[in-house]
Amino acid sequence: MAARKKKAKKKATKKPAAKRAVRRTKEMATDLENHVSAAGRDRLIKDVRKKINELGIEYIYYQFISVTGRIVGKGIPADHWEATAERGFQLVYGSTANLFIDRHGDYIGYGPEAMELVGIPDPETFCQLPWDKRVARVFCTCFRNREERDNPGGHLTSDCRGNLAMHHKQFQKDHNLNFRIGMEPEMMWLKKGADGLPDGGFSKPNCYHIDQFESLRPVFMKVIEYGRAMGLDMIQGDHEDAPGQLELNWMFDDVLRTCDRLSTYRQICAQVAREFDLIACFMTKPFMGVSASGCHTNMSLWKNGKDEINPLGQGKMLKGHDGVYSYMKGGENMFMPDTDDMQMPGQTGLYAIAGIMKHLDGLTALGCSTVNSYRRLWDTGFWAPVYKDWGYQNRTTALRISAPGRFEYRAVDSMVNPYLLNSGLLIAMDEGLSKKLDAGKPENRNVYEAMESGKTFTKLPMSLGESLQALRDDKTLMTALPDEMGKVFMHYKEDEWAKFMATTTSWDMEQYWDCLP
Repeated sequence: MAARKKKAKKKATKKPAAKRAVRRTKEMATDLENHVSAAGRDRLIKDVRKKINELGIEYIYYQFISVTGRIVGKGIPADHWEATAERGFQLVYGSTANLFIDRHGDYIGYGPEAMELVGIPDPETFCQLPWDKRVARVFCTCFRNREERDNPGGHLTSDCRGNLAMHHKQFQKDHNLNFRIGMEPEMMWLKKGADGLPDGGFSKPNCYHIDQFESLRPVFMKVIEYGRAMGLDMIQGDHEDAPGQLELNWMFDDVLRTCDRLSTYRQICAQVAREFDLIACFMTKPFMGVSASGCHTNMSLWKNGKDEINPLGQGKMLKGHDGVYSYMKGGENMFMPDTDDMQMPGQTGLYAIAGIMKHLDGLTALGCSTVNSYRRLWDTGFWAPVYKDWGYQNRTTALRISAPGRFEYRAVDSMVNPYLLNSGLLIAMDEGLSKKLDAGKPENRNVYEAMESGKTFTKLPMSLGESLQALRDDKTLMTALPDEMGKVFMHYKEDEWAKFMATTTSWDMEQYWDCLP
């Protein structure tokens, strides 16, 4: 009996030691290892294998998002799904900067001596490509190489998609709120000339005219078909007021899924353009004298809610993982008015507005991220926001209450990297909520009429160079672009601005070629 007691005591002392060892191992694990071993991920990987077999998938695009919002990555045969899901694939760090060089001939962000990132697929984003059913795609999260001396296997901070996921997770932890957005991407369908270059818009610049919408029906119906197959709950569309300009919208959702769906939408448009021998143009303003292509971002903050699968007409045989077709439903919209005044958001919304208003200058660099973006702001008379203010249903301000419970951020165009912008919006709203900032009174008058009556307004930055400086000076907002992300973005965009400033254009020639000063 004494021996049994001694044995039992020995066991009791071993158990806590084992627990301590497990804790130490977990604490020592890298970000990559924790990501791969996350609870429930094994089941998701097996779910994808079932989809691969059911759908006859032979090849998979493993894709992530570059600094400009471009989709990059690798293709791997589906036979290697399990191995790639566990070990990932490698690609040069510079792919996060499109592997572009600056005007001095140096690679942006990372040189040829840099190591290779590790891309780990997120199984819940797996989806068949409807235009080639042998092929699927999956979004990935990027990590530092396992052999790096500094932070091996750590989150790659130049992975803008991975950053957004982390920023949203921290925001949810700090405020118990979920960020849901809907984005309204305008773009133009252009004719292709004999040289393969743009040769004008396909249709006339007649806003909301069904006859012009109808002229592009074969095109947008194919976009809708592909979109629904890939999880986009298409809700409405129209012809806008520029040549060949359409806006097709889908249901709002969790911020990361909505950004993934915008990236998917762009991929779909590029494919449809190939099928119809057109150009899917997301350039902000290819034509003067008509509207540019904006990408208004409608946002709200919610408590609670749950994911629900929307089959989108696909029946029981969804063409991807359930996560592709999931939308966050229900919960309490904390932007809803909390008084009888339906034009005024609740206190949570007012704090969020105040945070965004405080950081508007720097946010403009993220929402209006190209030299061409500012043509939209300078070519007045087309409802583009120019002044820093907010109001109810006021399209002359940078931020408007588009409906009770919903804000529309307007200083953003179709060239946006949505992952960077929404990281910035989260950081701005976090400060507004944490510090209980004052949003001030809304401006519900037309800004130009208000100016005539004596009110003074401040303009948004009116060039890429000006907005980049504002972003660099905004230390709080720069945390939306942590570490290497900030370095890559600034290198890329300041070089873009410098290249523009150093380039003679057709405008220069037309203005000055025959001058005799």
